[in-house]
Amino acid sequence: MGARYDRAITVFSPDGHLFQVEYALEAVRKGTLAVGVKGKDTIVLGVEKKSAAKLQDARTFRKIVKIDDHICLAFAGLTADARVLINRAQVESQSYRLTLDEKVTVDYITKYIAGVQQKYTQSGGVRPFGISTLIVGFDPLGVPQLYQTDPSGIFSAWKANAIGRNSKTIREFLEKHYVETSGQDTVKLAIRALMETVEAGSKSIEVAVMEKDTGLRILSDEEVDAVVKVIEEEKAAQEAARRGQAGAGGAGGSS
Repeated sequence: MGARYDRAITVFSPDGHLFQVEYALEAVRKGTLAVGVKGKDTIVLGVEKKSAAKLQDARTFRKIVKIDDHICLAFAGLTADARVLINRAQVESQSYRLTLDEKVTVDYITKYIAGVQQKYTQSGGVRPFGISTLIVGFDPLGVPQLYQTDPSGIFSAWKANAIGRNSKTIREFLEKHYVETSGQDTVKLAIRALMETVEAGSKSIEVAVMEKDTGLRILSDEEVDAVVKVIEEEKAAQEAARRGQAGAGGAGGSS
């Protein structure tokens, strides 16, 4: 059934599907993982690093991008599509500042990005953007915000979320372990979530921290490795405690 309706973006199938939008969502699911976690005073974005070729400058491709001084974005999906959408968002942010003489809000730029994505689902001669985004920042009252947009143009606010490859597994992990944290605990939760499916260490993980007073800060490889080491030590201690309890229970039963 799909083969007759998946060539034109503006044509619905009889059962109500826009197949090109669903194919764009599939491109997102195959993209590298991105995680966002919102704390009381901190928002953390973590992404799975792509392995760079030996002679390639790794600084020339980033999965975490600044939109304005107080807003940044991580994406999963087609990098070329992301570059176009990010450029448009950055221009809109500066236009907003020049027109209204104030910083663009996270809510406004999220609606703008989602609006652009939605427009490309109902116009002839184009295709949907093959990316989903996680947009973070602080509102004018200093409240942290985390939004997600997807290729259909839907946007929604989250406490924590994941997009890209294995995002369902990470989302389930976050549902079980999320509590509102602050500072370094928020960073640890984001990295713990990534470590569920990504190789631990700075070679595979990139983390950005957004704070109200200091703005966006990309953690160095040494900082990421230090947090990973703490998480692994905590896991080892918990495992040892469980084994000790199991051993004590077995000894009590045998006596």
